[in-house]
Amino acid sequence: MTQASVAQIWDWLDAVPDPEIPVISLVDLGVIRDVTWLGDRLQVTVTPTYSGCPATRIISMDIETALRDRGIELLEIRQQLAPAWTTDWLSDKGRAKLEEYGIAPPSPAGGPDRCPRCQSTHLERLSQFGSTPCKAQWRCKDCLEPFDYFKCI
Repeated sequence: MTQASVAQIWDWLDAVPDPEIPVISLVDLGVIRDVTWLGDRLQVTVTPTYSGCPATRIISMDIETALRDRGIELLEIRQQLAPAWTTDWLSDKGRAKLEEYGIAPPSPAGGPDRCPRCQSTHLERLSQFGSTPCKAQWRCKDCLEPFDYFKCI
């Protein structure tokens, strides 16, 4: 069997969903930092969203499963904590998917720009803490719907 190209592997990884926000891929989330062949061994470098992220082990298992299902036998998943992950690494496609799903993407202003449901800018923060440590809870004052906001990190 011939080695899959690095580009092909990136495409395969783009189909692996984040375990906490399944609408976005690990590639769009920006946690997969590098894919490289070291001889006949594939090395995938992953930077978790934060060092204590409870999904880190699941992410590694999902990557391993996706690649082994495609015939990758010699595989190393390497964690890289520095530089630390930042919301700047989210792809534009990932930001759009978050908003379509009902999660306001991160904004440098420290809060959402608009409601992901009705696009209103009439918003209020309900809690700095949301369904996961990387999200906060907000509500739209126009449609009255609560929504998660993906915090800037």
